[in-house]
Amino acid sequence: MKPETSAFLAKATELLDRAPALLAKGFVEEAGRAAYLAGFHAAQALIFEKHGRILKTHSGVQTEFARLAKNEATIDAESRTFLGRAYNLKVVADYETGPEANITPTQAIGAIASAGRFVQHVKKLL
Repeated sequence: MKPETSAFLAKATELLDRAPALLAKGFVEEAGRAAYLAGFHAAQALIFEKHGRILKTHSGVQTEFARLAKNEATIDAESRTFLGRAYNLKVVADYETGPEANITPTQAIGAIASAGRFVQHVKKLL
C-alpha cells in the first residue's frame, strides 16, 4: 500500500472514531459531517491506490468512486451511494440556515454506521 493511501485511511479512521464522540456531546451536525468525511477520505485512499492521483473536489471523488465501484461486485448498493447521500449532511452542516436546516440524531447515527461499513469495504478492496 502506498504511503498516501495509508494516510487517507488513517484520516478516515480518525474521523470515524471521532463521529460518535461528537454525537455523544450533542454535536449532531459535526458528527454527520465527520461521517461523510470519513467516507470521503476512504474513497480518496482507493482512488489514490488505483490511479496515483488526488482529486480536489467532492464531486470529483464521488464520480471517480462511483466509476471504480461500478465494476466491483463486492461493493453493495448502500456503499455505492453512501458518498452522495452523506454529502447532503455536510451541506446542511456547512451551508444551510434556518429552522429546517438541521441534522437529526437519527440521521447522524445512520450516517456513522454507513460510514463504518463504507470504510471497511474500501479497506477490503485495498
